[in-house]
Amino acid sequence: FFLSGTDEHGQKVEQSAAKKGVPPQQFVDEVSVNFRELLDLLNISNDAFIRTTDDAHKAAVQHFWKVLTEKGYIYKGTYSGWYSVRDECFYNESELIDGKAPTGAEVEWVAKEESYFFKLSEFEDKLLEWYESNPNCIAPSSRRNEVLSFVKGGLKDLSLSRTSF
Repeated sequence: FFLSGTDEHGQKVEQSAAKKGVPPQQFVDEVSVNFRELLDLLNISNDAFIRTTDDAHKAAVQHFWKVLTEKGYIYKGTYSGWYSVRDECFYNESELIDGKAPTGAEVEWVAKEESYFFKLSEFEDKLLEWYESNPNCIAPSSRRNEVLSFVKGGLKDLSLSRTSF
């Protein structure tokens, strides 16, 4: 099953729409068409094309969020650090390279901001146990040590949704 689609939320969509002088929904409608045309041009077929502004996607995310919240895996906390709008990611000072994100994107300092977090850290031991019990689950196998090292390095809770924009 092969999915493709467009992520139609976030500051970069908001900023890009403003630069074009159009509402965000109009902007993402145009971008979505461009991506669909690109798939055709490259002769890439997919089973489904998902837009994060589709009603079905919104309903699925709301359900998933509700289930994770009920299980105690989502909580509201605060975050401060270097944020890249382009990458939609916070970075630690130690990750910056010449004052930029590892991807080369510009970053801005966010002093303190509320955010909803997913308790990824609670899954570190469970993941390691599962990888051990299912040694062929990582493909290609040459990536197994890389994945294990990443998880053993300590999983941090993941910011899911910012509250400030």
